[in-house]
Amino acid sequence: MSAATTAAAEADERPRSVGRPRVGVLSRRLIGETALRLLDDDRDTGFRMSDLARALGVRVSSLYNHVENKTAVFAEIREILAERINGEAAPDPRWDRALHNWAHAYRAAFAAHPSTVAYLSALPLDPHSTVGTAYDQLASQLQDAGWSTAESMSVIVAVESFVLGSALDASAPQDMLDPGDRTDVPRFAGAYIARRELAAAEGVTPADLAFALGLDALLEGLRLRLERAAA
Repeated sequence: MSAATTAAAEADERPRSVGRPRVGVLSRRLIGETALRLLDDDRDTGFRMSDLARALGVRVSSLYNHVENKTAVFAEIREILAERINGEAAPDPRWDRALHNWAHAYRAAFAAHPSTVAYLSALPLDPHSTVGTAYDQLASQLQDAGWSTAESMSVIVAVESFVLGSALDASAPQDMLDPGDRTDVPRFAGAYIARRELAAAEGVTPADLAFALGLDALLEGLRLRLERAAA
């Protein structure tokens, strides 16, 4: 090994400066992505700003050059997930298919990061968020299809509420409702086993079956409501 290579190796082994991020250049996006990883690693306790600074290899004060507070970190996490949803949700000229595609992309994004559901569902929307743009596109499509201005918002929230619950179900243990060896609940036990077998036969999870059925039923009900209103 040459002297230059040895020196470089020794430099790599020396502790980095506390004020210098370990990965990339410190930015709001990097802070959000790191916070999301910390949430995934520990769903129960979340993260503190000091945990975030430690993971990035910077002082806590350095974080505040990019985010105002912890709420701003969660706002950035919302932006990250929103961009993933928008990238995965295939557009469709039919309002019900557009909602269907959006719901699937939404569930996939949050099922991958279930710990964010409780935080983001109670976090007010940033007026400048890209989420607002996605909502506007959906609201426009719904209103053009005949939904009233007020109902278009209620439709979005109804689907979103169902999706968030389904995202949590997707990340939960698949045997949560297992009745075990009980003999006093034969219909329930039979339904549990039948759904598990059907999911296995179709190559999906039981949670996937429930989501597909629930979303289809919700959209079917919305289509009927719109048809009756038009009639």
